[in-house]
Amino acid sequence: MATQRDLYTVLGVARDASDAEIKRAFRKLAQQTHPDVNAESGADLRFKEINEAYQVLSDPQRRQQYDTFGTAGLGGDAGGFGGGAGFGNFSDIFDAFFGGAQDSARRGHPAAGVDLRYDLRITLEEAVRGVEKEIEFQSLGRCETCSGSGAKPGSQPVACDQCGGRGEIRTTRRTMLGQMVNVSACPKCNGEGKLITEPCETCRGDGRTERKRSLRVTIPAGIDEGHQIRLSSEGEVGPRGGAPGSLYVAVHVAAHPSLRREGTELAFDADVSIVQAALGTRITVPTIEGEEDIDIKAGTQPGTEIRLRGRGVPHIRRASSRGDLHVFVNVVVPAKLSKRQRELLAEYAAETGEAVSPAGQGGIFDKVRDALG
Repeated sequence: MATQRDLYTVLGVARDASDAEIKRAFRKLAQQTHPDVNAESGADLRFKEINEAYQVLSDPQRRQQYDTFGTAGLGGDAGGFGGGAGFGNFSDIFDAFFGGAQDSARRGHPAAGVDLRYDLRITLEEAVRGVEKEIEFQSLGRCETCSGSGAKPGSQPVACDQCGGRGEIRTTRRTMLGQMVNVSACPKCNGEGKLITEPCETCRGDGRTERKRSLRVTIPAGIDEGHQIRLSSEGEVGPRGGAPGSLYVAVHVAAHPSLRREGTELAFDADVSIVQAALGTRITVPTIEGEEDIDIKAGTQPGTEIRLRGRGVPHIRRASSRGDLHVFVNVVVPAKLSKRQRELLAEYAAETGEAVSPAGQGGIFDKVRDALG
């Protein structure tokens, strides 16, 4: 692809946009940027970019891969991302100019339900190990009284008298390319082909009622802040028996009190005293699995890194492979000293031949400060 911009930004839609919204945005932009109608410089590249974004976002499986892993999740099956022409189905481009030929295949069916988004907060430990969470949310579900038909029990929807039950209105017009047939949804039945004369008293003809739902969601090990998990057919059901949309679980990982995360790597700042750094010691550091003791060698310098291999975050697509935990040693200089402590440090300075002024300038204290940056 010519650019690595966010695909939703390319089409000008939200991340939770429905399939219909994505297609409408593509049609509009294709009409504006197609090289046959736009002679401006760069229009062809813009059209190619729009088309490649639509290829991914109009395909449920590839859209889920992109939502979860970004462009890296598309791998070699990335259309324009992997190189090549990157032009989508010709019928989609034809549809953009001549008014919904592809939509006609769906006329006579109820509209699909909308997608939902659920923001889930987990701990860093849960993100590293993976976890199952039970979530609860409100959504529109199929009406139990009318089984989603929208019609009063004992009655049936009738064929629309305007479109004859086809759900579409066809008009013929002449163009420079010849006679064209324009197909649009019937405005009276909204493309469903049926009318409800006796609506259900529970849902008032919509076929849906609001209810609380609970669902168990599997969070894979290694998931990071901002990743989304798409659960197909777990969104709201469509009106009057329409297919359900998808549920997007947006994952937010809470900050850890001690550990920092950068991708698959974890980091921890370990404070030690001047004496511990000089003589060596053994300290306890936090890991995802619990506390672990590590050795600080004698003569350890400020900023020294100690790497604990395999104590980081799993690769989300290779759970058996984990990053590392990096322990950075921070040598702490005491801000205040007792009289005895000053005497001992003065003896050390005398032993090493260092001159120490009464104000502590120019001697060991300055050297420690300089070493710490």
